Amino acid sequence: MILLEPTAHVGGVNTGGLSFSDSNQTVRSTLKGLFEEWHLRVEKDYKDRGTTLKYDVMVKDHSVWTYEPSVAARVTHQMLKEAGVQVLTKRQLQKVHKNGAAIRELTTSDGTFKGKTYIDATYEGDLMAAAGVAWTIGREGRKAYGESLAGKQYPKAKMPISGLNDQGKPLPLVTTTDAGPEDEGDKNVMVYSFRLCLTGNPANRVPFPEPVNYDPARFEVVRRYFQATMNAPLLWDLYPLPGEKFDANNGIGKQFSMGLVGACNGWSEASPAEREKIWEAHKQYTLELYKFLTTDPAVPEAHRRQLAELGLCKDEFADYGHWSPQLYVREGRRMKGMYCLTQADIQEKPAKDDAIAVSSFPIDSHDCQRVALPDGGVINEGTIFPVRLEGRRHGPAFHIPYRSILPQKAECTNLLVPVALSCTHVAISSIRVEPTWMTIGHSAGVAAAWSPGASPRPKICRMRSFASAAGPGSGP
Repeated sequence: MILLEPTAHVGGVNTGGLSFSDSNQTVRSTLKGLFEEWHLRVEKDYKDRGTTLKYDVMVKDHSVWTYEPSVAARVTHQMLKEAGVQVLTKRQLQKVHKNGAAIRELTTSDGTFKGKTYIDATYEGDLMAAAGVAWTIGREGRKAYGESLAGKQYPKAKMPISGLNDQGKPLPLVTTTDAGPEDEGDKNVMVYSFRLCLTGNPANRVPFPEPVNYDPARFEVVRRYFQATMNAPLLWDLYPLPGEKFDANNGIGKQFSMGLVGACNGWSEASPAEREKIWEAHKQYTLELYKFLTTDPAVPEAHRRQLAELGLCKDEFADYGHWSPQLYVREGRRMKGMYCLTQADIQEKPAKDDAIAVSSFPIDSHDCQRVALPDGGVINEGTIFPVRLEGRRHGPAFHIPYRSILPQKAECTNLLVPVALSCTHVAISSIRVEPTWMTIGHSAGVAAAWSPGASPRPKICRMRSFASAAGPGSGP
């Protein structure tokens, strides 16, 4: 089995800074196999070094499971090595060659690779798209599948500030003055951000780099928000980790946060060079936001002081200047496969005869647009606050059918797509977390090994998480 990774970083966001398991908002008893093995190995890594974690992986409660990125990476590479996976990095996909509806081989920036079975484990659905499989991106309208959570969503309060400058034009960080009809879809995807690993420990702290061409005027709308808002929260979510560290994340409930709203549109369709520019734009925004939040007088002093005490970690991502190499791609292309999962499959008809995974993370989407209203005010659009079962931490439990990771037969017969699978924007808003993708990826690996005529060494194009690369010998 070969794993082809277009960058130098293996493991996606699972080893790139996302350092607590979203399984605390799922039914953990359904997450066995590779997901459980990976977390047991993380737990053992700490135990072998004399560190006792605050949780027990075998206790399936809703406690938060946390770990450092370096530990996640070490465990992942160990499992790949033990499974006999040949990991080849810096192999950017260039072309897919087919015989009829079957992929014959694929050409990368460094070599051509041939196999009988292929798994597209990318966030973006790159192999799927290059193979001529139909896909979509963005959001459906409400009528397309009868989804109440489709179309435009406005659960956040309108901010009582102007989003326009003196010339009546949108301020920086405001994406539009017209979000479009409420019941219609669009090509917007939910915001991307980095998951940064930070520390306040002076012995391990590395100062944030200075942003390029910092302009405080870029944050005028944020300045107006602070001036108009009493008791405004800290704009970054900070999750405590072992080793006196924090996982810094975009706050889904916050008016402004680490995500650069609107800048992620076009990422999946972009060339490698264009993605590099988008990646850098997100990094510079994050650095500028940090400088603004730690220096601008409009920011409450307590917030300035709290963030100023934090820096990057000397012992994390050393090869990348201590900055995460992985942009958090929350949503990319979605295949138009044999079965399209919708809101109804989550809430009304969860059981499937061909189930390969149980998902139960709440439906939730981060912002897609930030709108300056013509009659005054600014409002974020696209958020879906977590849709949970009453009195529970998790969402409805539902099956992921095998058909949802299969292309239409006329389009491709030897490809599995466990990440950019066939579903709507509303459905991906529940599916889009590591516990679910690990489980689906594990099942895809088993299917690749068991399917008639499958190669004993299925080729794989990029890894979303280790489970997405699962194949013979990879599971427990």
